[in-house]
Amino acid sequence: MPKPKFDFEAFLRRAFRQPLDAVAGFLMKLGISPDCVTLFGLAGTIAAACLVASGRLLAGGAVMAVMAPLDAVDGALARKKGVAGKFGAFLDSVVDRYDEMFLLAGVLYHFQSQANTLGVMLTYAALCGSVLVSYTRARAEGLGFSGKTGIFSRIERTIVLILGLLVNQLLVSVGIIAILANITAIQRIASVWQQSKVE
Repeated sequence: MPKPKFDFEAFLRRAFRQPLDAVAGFLMKLGISPDCVTLFGLAGTIAAACLVASGRLLAGGAVMAVMAPLDAVDGALARKKGVAGKFGAFLDSVVDRYDEMFLLAGVLYHFQSQANTLGVMLTYAALCGSVLVSYTRARAEGLGFSGKTGIFSRIERTIVLILGLLVNQLLVSVGIIAILANITAIQRIASVWQQSKVE
């Protein structure tokens, strides 16, 4: 098995555990389910994608900065309610993929409307890399291998994209994602190949 890498997402969940639990406790009192939080986050991401597509990058970034933490809130709420189950985890993972695809679709439309060919190509490469990072992990784990290796997981991609929107450096952030996401996918392919040799 490969040596586990530093899990940035797990670190953030531990660092912000208290505020996440506080928000989850408040939502639980309101009778809101974890799946509703997940789907609300998706609706917020679609709204952010529409803002980005229309050229309102700062507003889109601000909405995403608010929506992104909901991915941790739904899990905290599920644990508090004692309803953490397989379907909730499945729905959360699927919505994560839709979140990323919708947002990058908004970015792609923005660059296309600006006739920015480089931006369009980098966004397409970023989308391909993001999908492959998720797929290589899912396929590896489905075959019994470890699939969490690599330098650039979804949380890092989300942070880089939000920062790019907020500081009006979208082309730079998409370029970073395009390069590092595809490197991560290649790292996972190499990791599975190494694991397969010692079976």
